[in-house]
Amino acid sequence: MSEPTKRIFHMVNSLDMGGSELQMVEVASRQKARGYQVIVGCLSSKGSLIEGLSHSGISVFEFNPQGALFLPRGIFQLLRLTWFFVRHRFDVVQVHDLYSTLLGVPAAWLARVPVILSCRRDLSHWWWYTPRNRRILRYVQNRSTYVIANSQAVRDFLVEKDGFDPNLIRVIRNGVALERFTNVRADRERLFPHLRAQSQLIAVVANMNVETKGHADLIRAAVEVSQEFRDAKFLLIGDGAERNRLEAMTGELGLSNTVLFLGRRNDVPSVLVCCDLFVLPSWAEGLPNSVLEAMAAGLPVVATRVGGIPELIDDGVSGLLVASKDSHALAIAILQLLRNDGLAKQLGRAARERVRAQFNFERLLSELDDLYTEPRQHVERN
Repeated sequence: MSEPTKRIFHMVNSLDMGGSELQMVEVASRQKARGYQVIVGCLSSKGSLIEGLSHSGISVFEFNPQGALFLPRGIFQLLRLTWFFVRHRFDVVQVHDLYSTLLGVPAAWLARVPVILSCRRDLSHWWWYTPRNRRILRYVQNRSTYVIANSQAVRDFLVEKDGFDPNLIRVIRNGVALERFTNVRADRERLFPHLRAQSQLIAVVANMNVETKGHADLIRAAVEVSQEFRDAKFLLIGDGAERNRLEAMTGELGLSNTVLFLGRRNDVPSVLVCCDLFVLPSWAEGLPNSVLEAMAAGLPVVATRVGGIPELIDDGVSGLLVASKDSHALAIAILQLLRNDGLAKQLGRAARERVRAQFNFERLLSELDDLYTEPRQHVERN
């Protein structure tokens, strides 16, 4: 007899456009196409990504604690989700971000789901990760069968800083949907009709919710770059609480016509292929999807040497790495590529080949399949 089709439940906080959310949608849709029975759950079903799941024939269920995981309405959703797992008898429950972990892992553990996979994609660098909350999260994730880290840097952080058992963690790096960048035509005139044809376009894709994304460092670097390349334009894609402060900063520095805030975009591949290079100036990262997408688009990348970024970029071969929080080093690297078109194209080609070979979704899905069936021995962890 053939092995029964796996029943997989994926869970994420919301279906807004974001790195973890996009990874989940890609994985779920591709598993559905392979014949798996896939259902998606979320704390909030709002967001543009629900259309992609609907197109793939994947049902979405909402378990909304209304911002109160540890109050009665949160406990109600936990019990409701537990009963949902019991009724559907899933083989695998896989949660993809912080809040879905706090709700989904306990429910799956109570329902005795055979394989429970939680995920860590960052280095605990934002406000939620107080010492108390990190202890709570470790306790919850210890109820997982495995914790997936999306980079070796995240894995090492969890072991060395948060005291995780190294045997609990498996490294599975993100994938990039290469087909999104195939045969995408660069059409600057349509997308940016107000820019001069000779403008050098430098893209940044990152949310503006926290200062650790390093946007302020990039804006300072733009001062140096624009002194030599007056037509250079920095295209900031993303939005968030920091945007007003950053816009005020550009105005104070006289860069309002140099640093352009594009907000959230649903056409990132089309924007990237119009650009000359890509920059990510973060202070901390797990394994950023934005860098993978820029590499898939064949762009030379300048990024900071933090977290899992060196696992993506071989410095001087498939991109350039600089120290974080150093706007002058960032400007030097950007200028190096703008001055040397041959080097920029060489790095861009190498970047594209690297993601095609090592960061495709076929590799990621194969590693997940192996993890779903990997022999395991239950160990009660505190």
